[in-house]
Amino acid sequence: MAWIAGVCAATIVAAYLAIVLPQPQPMASGAALGPVVPPTATATATHSPAPTPTATAGRKQFPANKKTYDLKALPQVNVFALLPALPLDDDAFGAFEGEAARALGNGAPVFADPKGQPVGYLAREYQHGGTTVPIVEKQKNWVKVLLAGRQAVPSQGSSAQVAGWLRTRDIQIAPSAAEVEVSISARTIDIVRAGVPQRVATDFGWGRAETPTPLGRTFIMTSAVVPGYEYTRGHPIVYFGVQSPTMDGFGGADIAVTAFHYHDHRSGAISNGCIRVDPAAITRLAELPLGTPVVIRA
Repeated sequence: MAWIAGVCAATIVAAYLAIVLPQPQPMASGAALGPVVPPTATATATHSPAPTPTATAGRKQFPANKKTYDLKALPQVNVFALLPALPLDDDAFGAFEGEAARALGNGAPVFADPKGQPVGYLAREYQHGGTTVPIVEKQKNWVKVLLAGRQAVPSQGSSAQVAGWLRTRDIQIAPSAAEVEVSISARTIDIVRAGVPQRVATDFGWGRAETPTPLGRTFIMTSAVVPGYEYTRGHPIVYFGVQSPTMDGFGGADIAVTAFHYHDHRSGAISNGCIRVDPAAITRLAELPLGTPVVIRA
């Protein structure tokens, strides 16, 4: 199966079912997608030591949790997940911490509240990405991260960006080298490294009023070249960790992921939610590591 059908709104269709692509490598660019298979856990969480992050100043510090959880008993947090217990991102335009997290072992339990029980788990490896996630708050024992998946479909609730907490003992942490800033009103896309913006687009296409591009912070979930999508002209598709705010699914599938991608028609409010860019821009964006933060402003 594949991602993005029609002219955008990134989703899964049957045309790509027989194509087997390499598994994405977290914290590296140019990852691709594989065929869709039901997600399952294979082992319990491990507790290998991880670098201890510097606690975010002035925020309530949650105590350590050293319990062991059976990942097999938890749902996987991935692009297909509908988990009402996952909280929405409560600071859509807040700052990132400049680091990304990835599970140790086979996966890490995900908590809606560090004082409660886990509501899912984040796999270390998943063929559709979303396993390298940006940190938006860090503490001695916990980090808050953005996640793929949805709390609900738009017809039944909010499909906005979801978040969750991970224990530092369950993850590895690495610096984020860049952040992508999108301004729809200014029609600009910048890749920001060490505080220095590099403009990669001065015009692009975005979502129509009835199928808007989701605003706020998200991240690069994965990327792939999908030969069957002729409108991309062989260029990569760079998928976000957030889905359409108005569509439950797209093209007969039950997800509606948004993305950066090439399109011949790429100016103004013309898409189903994706951001359409030129060849130079999509090439630059596809070079970014998985988990790279993205902020989309009106």
